[in-house]
Amino acid sequence: MFGYVKILDSELKVKDYKRYRAFYCGLCKELREKYGHSGQMTLTYDMTFAVILLTSLYEKEIRHEKCRCKMHPLKRQDILRSEFTTYAADMNVLLAYYHFRDDWSDEKKIGGLAGTLAFRRKAKKIIQKYPGQAAVIRKELQELSRLEASRVTEIDLPAGCFGRLMSGLFRYKKDQWAETLGRMGFYLGKFIYIMDAYDDLEKDRKSGSYNPLLFLNDDLDFEQKCRDMLCMMIAECCGEFEKLPCILDIDILRNILYDGIWSIYRKKQQMKGEDISDEQKSL
Repeated sequence: MFGYVKILDSELKVKDYKRYRAFYCGLCKELREKYGHSGQMTLTYDMTFAVILLTSLYEKEIRHEKCRCKMHPLKRQDILRSEFTTYAADMNVLLAYYHFRDDWSDEKKIGGLAGTLAFRRKAKKIIQKYPGQAAVIRKELQELSRLEASRVTEIDLPAGCFGRLMSGLFRYKKDQWAETLGRMGFYLGKFIYIMDAYDDLEKDRKSGSYNPLLFLNDDLDFEQKCRDMLCMMIAECCGEFEKLPCILDIDILRNILYDGIWSIYRKKQQMKGEDISDEQKSL
């Protein structure tokens, strides 16, 4: 479900693209150092966004270094990290753990059991460090699993679960920005869930997998309703974002929220061969 909150690199300045990649590589290295190869596999664009957002908001120190890795063995890469890189790495691993645990508990998937065993000890330490975030993730993933198993027809219900999960992740601490960050995360999470459902629609139709948008798909206004839901969620998210006094890396953050997050939607529209209006092109 993750992977939608990313940049539109064609619209970024070269310096901003390099800086974004440095934060991404920083999170990758943090995961490798703290949690090994298995932790590294949980790397997401979405949590890279969280690193940049929280680092900008709280104006924390950014550490710069250069290193080589298996993906780039010949040239040393720029690495940027802050205290929020560590936080994002912990949340990545915690999300992976609960996801694997639910896969094993609900469907007895062998991969779920293997993942649960691989991350159990790591997750235990994270839960002790961040009990609030852990409780939210556990509760909302369980409720999401229940709703999906019962095949609810109203997409707002499961989307709300993922929204509250993201809200919990964005609320780094109880301070003056917690409510705004929480609302921003909530609407971003709902956007991600709806976008994921839209992205997987045809695949889920063929496989018979649960997808709440399948219950809308016979509607003549289906495409318009999907656009309206997505636009409403991201508009609310951006409205909350603009209340935050972020200055550092603001162009990267706005590129993600106003352009990059629509990349999959544009691609799906192009694949369908539909005419895209000027309004859609501006999304």
